[in-house]
Order: sequence, then C-alpha cells, then structure tokens
Amino acid sequence: MTSSGRADANRRRIEQVALAELLRDPDASMDQIARAAGVVRRTVYGHFPSRDALIAALVDSAVESVARAHASGRAGVTDPAEALARATLAVWEIADRYRLLVALAQRSVTMEGIRERLTPVREACAQALQRGLDEGVFRSPLPAAALAHVHEHTLFGLMEAVNTGALAADRAGRSAAVTMLISAGVTAERAVRLVDSLPSAPA
Repeated sequence: MTSSGRADANRRRIEQVALAELLRDPDASMDQIARAAGVVRRTVYGHFPSRDALIAALVDSAVESVARAHASGRAGVTDPAEALARATLAVWEIADRYRLLVALAQRSVTMEGIRERLTPVREACAQALQRGLDEGVFRSPLPAAALAHVHEHTLFGLMEAVNTGALAADRAGRSAAVTMLISAGVTAERAVRLVDSLPSAPA
C-alpha cells in the first residue's frame, strides 16, 4: 500500500473510531480517540487539526450518507407519495445512526452549518415534492421549497424527540414517513396504509 493509501486508511479508521467513541462519550478527548484507534495523538492531529474539525468531518460523512440514502430511496419509484415514504425511511436509517452526533455537532458545527451542508438534499427533496404537487398527489399551501424546509426541520425535531425519550426509536422511522406524507397533504389513512405496506417500514 502506498503512503497515500495508508494515510487514507488511517483517516477512515480514525473517523470510524471517533464516531463510536463520541457516541459513547460525547466529551471524549482527542487522546481517548487516538488510544481507541491504536495510533498516537500526533497521527490524529495530522488528519484533523482540532476536535471541532474532526466532528465537522464526521458530519460531512453523515450528510453524504443521507444524500445517497435519499436518492436510493426514491430511485425508480413513479408514485410521488411512495417515493417520499421510501426516501424518508431510507434517510431515517442513516439519521438514526447519526442522531446523537447531530446533537453533539451543534456545539461546534452549529445547526446553520449542518443545514448548509444539507442544501443538495433539500433541493432534491423540493424537486420531488414539486412533482407530487404538479401531479396532484400532494396538496399544500406552501411552495415545494418551503415544504422541503418543513420536512428537514421535522426530521431534526424527531431526532431530538428520540434523543430525549419522547419517541420510541423502534417506531421513529415509520412515524417520520407518515408525518412527511401527512405534511405534504396525503390523508392520514392513506399515509399509514402506504408506509405499512413498504418492506422497509418497521413492524
């Protein structure tokens, strides 16, 4: 393996270990992360000049995963309502993995920074919502771009509800999908029926 390949492998390992350590202990230091990763502190600082920089990198990785999940969830689905439900369920699987990181990242990255990183996902969501509005599947007094913001804030709110124990984690994905459909103007009855019919929906 080349030195560049080793450096990339080290960086990925540090990120993986850092995520696990920070989710276990939000106050984990760079020293703790280095020990857990089996490297010296200098190696960690060689990739990430500060703890905040490390957390920002983890958020970037999370956002990339969310974008891929959102795209794969709606890929090949012609019904806008089903596409929205599938995309939400796919995104929630990623969001649930990272929800404690989001709470932690607010200390350094800020919610504004996180939402700025999510701009491409929000724009894709707005396009999908616009298609549903155009086809009459969705009904909303809001334009698609504003509705996309509502959906994004709702997801963050649901993540916080799970973090605080207000919402059971094992039902949160289904609840998120139903909530997104209802907020887009789908009747509650149809929203529940649709989400329950999807293989990826929690039982």
